[in-house]
Parts: sequence; C-alpha cells; structure tokens
Amino acid sequence: MSTVIAFEDVWYGYEKETPVLKGVSLEIKRGEFVAIIGGNGSGKTTLAKHCNGLYKPTKGRVTVNDSDTQDMSVARLSKTVAYCYQNPDHQIFHQTVKAEVSFGPKNMGLPAAEIEQVVNEALEAVGLAHIGDAEPYFSSKGTRQKIAVASILAMRPEVIVLDEPTTGLDYRGMQEMMELVRRLHKSGHTIIVITHDMRLVAEYAERVIVMHRGKIVCDGDPPHVFTKPEMLASAQVEPPAIYRFGEAAGFLAPIPLTLAGMQSMLTRRD
Repeated sequence: MSTVIAFEDVWYGYEKETPVLKGVSLEIKRGEFVAIIGGNGSGKTTLAKHCNGLYKPTKGRVTVNDSDTQDMSVARLSKTVAYCYQNPDHQIFHQTVKAEVSFGPKNMGLPAAEIEQVVNEALEAVGLAHIGDAEPYFSSKGTRQKIAVASILAMRPEVIVLDEPTTGLDYRGMQEMMELVRRLHKSGHTIIVITHDMRLVAEYAERVIVMHRGKIVCDGDPPHVFTKPEMLASAQVEPPAIYRFGEAAGFLAPIPLTLAGMQSMLTRRD
C-alpha cells in the first residue's frame, strides 16, 4: 500500500517550552483502519489534527500525498483528509440536514446538480436520506454524529479522522456508528479513529498506535499491542477484557476479540 500521510520527526507545542509531540515519525498507508490510543494528555488528538493541517508542526514535516501541509490551507487539505470532531455540535450550524451536508460541496464550488448528487449519496451512506429537511438540533446525539459524518463524506475525502466517534452514545448507537465506520473503510476510505474504548479498537481496527507523553510507544495490530501489559500500563491504557482474560488463563498466543476466539480459548482451557 502507498503512503497517504507521513510524519517526519514532528515536534509541536502550544508553547515552545512544553512540547506536546516529541519527534513523531510514522506513515499512514492508503486504505488502513488505524486507532490512536493513549491516556489523557498523551498527544493523540494533537497528532490527529496534524493530519489535515488544523495544526502545523513546530519542527519536522507532515505530508499528505507527498505534499507538505505547511504549504496547504486547511480548506485544501480537507478535500483529502476530513476531520470529524468529538462533539458534532461543534460542526453543525445550519437549520436543515441537507443544508448542513451541502455546505462543504458549495464551498468547493461544485455545480448545483453535483452538489445535489453528493449530498444525497452522503445521506444515503449514513442512513439519513429520509430526514433531509429536518432540523439537526432536534435529533439524537447519534443522529447528529451521523449528520457530521455525512457533511464530510459529501466532500468525498480520501481519509476520514474521527475523534471519539462513540462518546455519549448508548450501546445501540455505538454499534451503529462503528458499523458505519466499517462500511466506509470497506468502501475504500482510510480511517483514523481516536478513542478510549479498547473494545472497539480490538474489534474494528487493523492497526493501533499507542501515544504516551507525546511519543509513539507502540505500533502494531491489536494482538501485538494488547499483549504488552507493562507497556500499556505505563501508557495508562487498559487492554480489552478478552485479552486480560487470555493472559490470566495462561494463553501465550493472542486471540482476536470475536465469539469464535472466546470459544477457542474456552475449549483450549478445558
């Protein structure tokens, strides 16, 4: 897979004396599903906001499709990398769902017929085609989150960054949101998710990046990352219950978080 986003020795600080990112280097490959995890203040959100130019490095370099983000505006970068905030109310400001979703395509200068098409496609993708004329503010948190996702989908980005997409949702809402994210990934989008929910990371992510004190301390697939309890403890991350159960049961080989995996573990235990 080719590289879509690259960090090269990136440092960043809100104040020069207190860097938040400390020499971060990594590559995000096209088509990956990446979860960024870590304790509060570890730098994961700051890292993610460099992906679409919301933040620019104090030192080092971030490139998107080989172009330096220092040379591109957020508006230009958002056509490739879209950022969905943790609180959808920080994005939504129009009086109807359709008006909200059409805002980005209008700013991109698309013709009216194409705007209509991309808005309809985006609403269909998130399952909200039936509420185009509704007022977003009277919708549930889960629906507002989907409206926010639709508004970035309408700009047809290659990469979608989601900051805590399931915060404040009930179990059903969480499942619906993550299944939507999974469908977007399968349709060809590169997905980057920031989350504290390790169960979702184990179930959906293909790659996990662990942040601690502004540095990447581990990078690999969920079984690789979640079977390193000492590293996770130092990074203030608790692995999902299935991995803790496997460790307690004495299994050396990691088993994915699936019903089949749980049955396999129980069978081997017997």
